[in-house]
Amino acid sequence: MLNNQSILITGGTGSLGKQLTKTILAKWPDVKRLVIYSRDEQKQFQMAQEYPADKYPNIRFFIGDVRDLERLKRAFTGIDCVIHAAAMKHVHIAEYNPDECVKTNVGGAENVIKAALSSGVSKVVALSTDKACAPINLYGATKLTSDKLFIAANNIRGTQDIKFSVVRYGNVMGSNGSVMPFFLQRRKSGVLPITEPTMTRFNISLDDGVKMVLHALEHAWGGELFVPKIPSYRITDLAEAIGPECKHPVIGIRPGEKIHEEMITSSDSFTTYDLGSYYVILPQVPAWNLDDYIATHSAVKMPNGFNYTSGANEEFLTVEELRTLIGEHVC
Repeated sequence: MLNNQSILITGGTGSLGKQLTKTILAKWPDVKRLVIYSRDEQKQFQMAQEYPADKYPNIRFFIGDVRDLERLKRAFTGIDCVIHAAAMKHVHIAEYNPDECVKTNVGGAENVIKAALSSGVSKVVALSTDKACAPINLYGATKLTSDKLFIAANNIRGTQDIKFSVVRYGNVMGSNGSVMPFFLQRRKSGVLPITEPTMTRFNISLDDGVKMVLHALEHAWGGELFVPKIPSYRITDLAEAIGPECKHPVIGIRPGEKIHEEMITSSDSFTTYDLGSYYVILPQVPAWNLDDYIATHSAVKMPNGFNYTSGANEEFLTVEELRTLIGEHVC
């Protein structure tokens, strides 16, 4: 699929960007060019040590910020596919620095769209988050806005052969800033703080997150928002899995934090379909024939009122399953 293609990953030095890089180079060694675009020179330097130019001549490192439209346009020159993973994602930092969050997550999304439209890019997949679904914090609100921008971009492409789609998922196991590495780090202290005992979270591995992005690159018609079918876990079970000998004091939820994650609301249900491994929220006014899409993907319409939350999920990971997954994907 990606051999002889030029790929660019914004936020390419992050957890998902690095896993995407590893997967793409392993599965498609003849990829024409893989551009890692990010603003952190130290992370780029470290990543470049893992992928030296003499061994990986098709990888490029490009310092730049998604806030800088002209820099994006230059980086997008000759690019076929863009994976937009750059974001300001820490909820409490976004609450304290709201203008910075808006500039990166909303202004950056606008810039990626403009640069893609002006550079001959054929596919764009943007990463979303469960927090964009019925948002209660600024980070979620900016990512919902970003989702809407990418989906609506299909309406302004004119005659250009370009498709914009979005993938949405919850906590990526072991990603920077997530709860698992935090608990593993705090285990030595003997205390794993619990924000709220009834809290639940969705769980997806980096590998499965990468598979979903690649699925969207290959199968999207433009305008879809893909959602994975993944298990949930209880925060108390995670604490038990990581530090059963530790104390688990309840400290209360942080500003902007949800008790349960949500990825599809009942309001989304009217355009939500089951694709087998994934759900998909289709645009209200698609740029293609809906009946053709349903037939091609064997899509099954979800009932009106359907919603998808971590608290009401059909599958929950046990303490032992969590320990096994942590050993395989985090430690």
